[in-house]
Amino acid sequence: MAETDFIADSRAFFTHEAHGRRRPRLLARQSITARLRAFFAERGFIEVETPALQTSPGNEAHLHAFATHFLDGDLARRPLYLHTSPEFACKKLVAAGETHIVNFARVYRNRERSPLHHPEFTLVEWYRADEPYDTLMADCAAILRAAAEAAGTTRLRFRSAEADPFAEPQRLTVADAFRHYAGIDLLATIPEAPLAPPDRDALAAAAGAAGIRIVADDTWSDIFSHVLNQRIEPHLGHGRATVLDAYPAHEAALARRSPADPRLSERFELFVCGVELANGFGELTDPVEQRRRFMLEMDEKQRVYGERYPLDEALLALLPAMPPTSGIALGLDRLVMLATDARHIEEVLWAPLSIPQATA
Repeated sequence: MAETDFIADSRAFFTHEAHGRRRPRLLARQSITARLRAFFAERGFIEVETPALQTSPGNEAHLHAFATHFLDGDLARRPLYLHTSPEFACKKLVAAGETHIVNFARVYRNRERSPLHHPEFTLVEWYRADEPYDTLMADCAAILRAAAEAAGTTRLRFRSAEADPFAEPQRLTVADAFRHYAGIDLLATIPEAPLAPPDRDALAAAAGAAGIRIVADDTWSDIFSHVLNQRIEPHLGHGRATVLDAYPAHEAALARRSPADPRLSERFELFVCGVELANGFGELTDPVEQRRRFMLEMDEKQRVYGERYPLDEALLALLPAMPPTSGIALGLDRLVMLATDARHIEEVLWAPLSIPQATA
């Protein structure tokens, strides 16, 4: 089945023949999910369930939510959103006293459908209170091994790329990746003063010299993303997984700054076969700083998309009660794809979304 067929009409998945072709991957998904639940239970995690309906779906500029309304007893319409992540609710539970929690959460993101994206998907999100975020990297390595064992494979694959799930992941800083794959000194474009804006023109010049197309209204963050997407991510996670570590603080709205370098944050992403699989943080617990960052994100969303989401005031009020915490979200569907050599996310979903075609 061609990649475009998945998006064109997902009803085709429910014929006996098509479902029979997908069923081995779906059974592997069941085995992987069961093994991950056992993985967390063995380590003392409590599995929690959090509501998909939230007053704020998340406050990252480029994530788009599905909006709805709650009709109160007097039929007043109160805006609500389907969450883009269970993060806010999970952090409230940590603030309430939970120390090791995991959530197998259905989450929803609008404007996302591609071989690696689906409007509704599953995140495995877990939190470790009073533990360094390096511990999450060890969790990721163990989870890759567990998923491969559950699927009965010794290789993770996406298209022509392969990785050994039993090999120790490579750990690479973002700055080193920019230098190695794009010839760009990223840190030279970031002032040492924590609140000073990064040097957009310096990064634009460096990216242009590296052959990256830049347009006049590209921000520093836009240029950062262009370089990352075009020159770096395709090289990550080949042969073995890559932990891309120490993101610039300007690209980590929910992470605390690195104690070693305030220009950087305690944020990493896990890549396997060029596919982003997980996003981990040393969690920011300063409510004043978190509000400032959320406002900057929403200002950018307003500038680019003409809309903004409300802030979760309850979360901001509870942040001071959170202990030092590390948290991470991992895409279960993508993990199953890699373990079963699927080319499209809808091959590993039991019931992909069917959207009627527009009529003239």
